[in-house]
Amino acid sequence: MHAPATSPAPLTDSLVPPSRVRTSDPLLRLLADAVPVMLAYFDAPEMRCVFANQRYADFAGLGTDSIIGRTVREVIGEAAWLVILPHVQRALGGYTAYYTRDHVHPDGQVRSLETSLVPHLVEQRPGEPPAMVGAFVLINDITHHRRAERSVRESDERMRKFASATEEGIAFHADGTIVDCNEALQRLTGFERAELVGRPIIDFALPDYHARVRDYVQSGREDTYEVAVRHKRGHVVQFEVVGKTMPQVAGGYRVVVVRDITTRKQAQERAEFLALHDALTLLPNRRHLMQHLGRTLVEAQAARQQVALLFIDLDHFKTVNESLGHEAGDLLLCEVAHRLLAAGPSSPFAARVGGDQFVVVLDGLDSSLQAGAAAEALLARMRAPCAISGTPLSVSPSIGISVCPQDGCGADELLHRAATAMHHAKDSGRGMHVFYAPGMEGQPAALLRQEHLLREAVLRQSFVLHYQPQVKVEGGQLHGFEALVRWQHPGQGLVGPDEFVALAESRGLITPIGRWVLREACRQLKAWHDAGLPRVPVAVNLSAIEFRQRDVVADIARVLHECDLPAQYLEVEITESALMQQVEQTRETLDGLQALGVAVAVDDFGTGYSSLAYLKRYPLNKIKVDRSFVADTPGDSDDVAIVTAVVQLARSLQLQSVAEGVETPEQLALLRRLGCDLAQGYGIARPMDATQAEQWLRALPG
Repeated sequence: MHAPATSPAPLTDSLVPPSRVRTSDPLLRLLADAVPVMLAYFDAPEMRCVFANQRYADFAGLGTDSIIGRTVREVIGEAAWLVILPHVQRALGGYTAYYTRDHVHPDGQVRSLETSLVPHLVEQRPGEPPAMVGAFVLINDITHHRRAERSVRESDERMRKFASATEEGIAFHADGTIVDCNEALQRLTGFERAELVGRPIIDFALPDYHARVRDYVQSGREDTYEVAVRHKRGHVVQFEVVGKTMPQVAGGYRVVVVRDITTRKQAQERAEFLALHDALTLLPNRRHLMQHLGRTLVEAQAARQQVALLFIDLDHFKTVNESLGHEAGDLLLCEVAHRLLAAGPSSPFAARVGGDQFVVVLDGLDSSLQAGAAAEALLARMRAPCAISGTPLSVSPSIGISVCPQDGCGADELLHRAATAMHHAKDSGRGMHVFYAPGMEGQPAALLRQEHLLREAVLRQSFVLHYQPQVKVEGGQLHGFEALVRWQHPGQGLVGPDEFVALAESRGLITPIGRWVLREACRQLKAWHDAGLPRVPVAVNLSAIEFRQRDVVADIARVLHECDLPAQYLEVEITESALMQQVEQTRETLDGLQALGVAVAVDDFGTGYSSLAYLKRYPLNKIKVDRSFVADTPGDSDDVAIVTAVVQLARSLQLQSVAEGVETPEQLALLRRLGCDLAQGYGIARPMDATQAEQWLRALPG
């Protein structure tokens, strides 16, 4: 501790002689015991105690009465007396003495004491120097201050050693201005310490990141974020940054830890690119094609324009591989990709969908004749000679063409029919283009008959809903129902969705079926609520096609209003594939559902793309573990591991987990141990029609 700026002046008293100090004054005692220091008065020259407050007496281990008359030497002991003797002599000489010392308490604790000895001087006669009659002792326990100082010093030393040892950049700043940094930050940015200290952190971020950095600093956030920084040499470095506010005892500044993630970001961008592109030709892959085609078809229908697919297969490509080797075959594929894009910026969307097969999407067409002209131009461009590994080659492709809307409006449907037309082009002599025509697929009469019956069912609404309960794994209470559609087939009886949903999707019938399911489920649930039955939600399934082509939010809002059903009692289940297509549109739809108050669950999780990115990107409420993973638990260790991972993933993302296909008590016990939230399956209750479900509800206890 540092000494005060000015030491207490000696006390002089010309009125009260030392023999008349009134130590028994109640007011004096009250004031002395109230001050937060140890206080005593010793007379001179023997330095015997005349008065001590309670704190001083307690510290000496004596009472306020028993300490009276004892000398300082007797009160503090011989060892301490020898330490402070020079200061006592200074006080007896009429000068204020100030010192600090460590005192070992009887319990073994070391206390740091700050002491002031203030002489009490009394004037004897006019013109004569005052006489020393005693000294006031004021002792302040500064142990906690010393400990705090030591802690700060140790913390600073640890921070300094850590900052010099780590490879991560560290900067200290106050209100956004850098006050210090380590050598690692200088290496990462290329700037010397003198070029960093004193400058605002925001100066080093690229302009696009300024708002993010400013918000992070001003709000005092402590989560991790990413920022791009311009290196002194001019190139851009990607950083992962986390800031922490230091405690006030340490200065109240912020420490920022910076990690170079440029390599990781490049690898991530490369992985994201390869997820949508062919690694050899760098053209979009099949997945990218389907995403692009889905958006294009929606836009074309809105604009009442046509879209054509050109399915391209190279003739005799196998011969090139067998005669010149696979490396030559790869070079030929890259040359084909180059020629597909030869038209420059106005080139149509082209993708490699596998092997020697490519697809070109032509949009904004007014007539299918334009597709034929584009195919002929492409054939001419492809036939131009090229040299592969020194061998001259002439490429001869066969092209099949399908056109929306006359050949269908679904992406899968158009792709399939373009491929069918391509095979007809090969069968017709190769090196030509062929438009798809009905009958090329050789559809069996049974399939056409099934399509006819399904269309009739849509017109007559020949469907029924079955309801399967979802219960809480812990406790078994009813949580809600899942509505499952059944087709009342005129010849086969009640048919499950696996038998007709795919056909409905390929024939453009899934949307009217989905609308009927939504309305009927909401109507039935409202009727149960009005009858006084448990108010639980119902979940309905939406196919990927419905999710893309319908105005789902508007449809649901309208049905909820018409049925007078609060949105909290409706849940929507969608598959992973629906989330992976048309990202922006999907995000808007999910945001709209959340705004309505409708919960969203990812159905059959783990059977599709299983990309964790969309779980973070989209506003979701539940993850449903597919029944295929639950079926063999707890006997199959691999399935147990998968279910465990999904449940833990849901918990980490603050989503509910729902296990499907639960059939045995052992499976339910496993889910309970894993912390799964909800379960459904034959082991709990089978899907029931509305009448059976109502009876089941009424039979619930309580």
